[in-house]
Amino acid sequence: MSTPEEQPGPEDPKEQPRPNPYQSPYGQSPYGQSPYAQPPYGNQPPPGGQTPSYGQPPYGNQPPSYGQPQQGAYGEGQPGSPFQMPADRPRSFQDVMPAGGFSGIFTTQGLPTEIQISYWIWLVSGALGVVFGLFGFLAGLALIAAVGGFGAFQLVLVLLGIVLAAAQIILAMRMKEGKQWARLALTVLTAVSLLLSLIALGGDGGANFVGFAVAAAATVLMWLPNSQAWFQRVAGQA
Repeated sequence: MSTPEEQPGPEDPKEQPRPNPYQSPYGQSPYGQSPYAQPPYGNQPPPGGQTPSYGQPPYGNQPPSYGQPQQGAYGEGQPGSPFQMPADRPRSFQDVMPAGGFSGIFTTQGLPTEIQISYWIWLVSGALGVVFGLFGFLAGLALIAAVGGFGAFQLVLVLLGIVLAAAQIILAMRMKEGKQWARLALTVLTAVSLLLSLIALGGDGGANFVGFAVAAAATVLMWLPNSQAWFQRVAGQA
């Protein structure tokens, strides 16, 4: 009688090989190459027929433009803020004087209406300031002989007014030529005229406030949008 073949029984757990604790579950040593360094599709191309370009930057050959200046209202080629420091400020005393001298003092051709009105206001008020300042100077001399120190203080104010009136005429002519620094200087003169109106003594305080109101109107006309566009066009042609 044949002996039945022995059936393989369960293996003895003692005879099973023990797992290596230093063996990576992916077949590589944890100290070797990481399994994540391999492409996800092995040596086969991914579905769709396009092979991903591993190691390529996401922007191709062009680096991302971090920190690049952007073109905006104050970028290159764009008009800047109307209240920034003008770039055409004078470098010498000759730059302060009108380009053609005082021969073109009454010429306003080609100017916007706002600039023409502002210019005539500055010119007429400056001329009146010089004329009345001369009369005030003579009156101040007589006042010094009468009241002493108080008359001297009034005389100083009169002399300051004459200087400002003469400077106003010169600045108005430069403003008419499209110089933005002259427009800014005239704006400062308006603030100075307000200060003189506040500290003026005697009976001419009301006249000083009237002069400030006239200067304020001329200043507003210089900063209107149409005037601002004209100054920018002149600066672009320089």
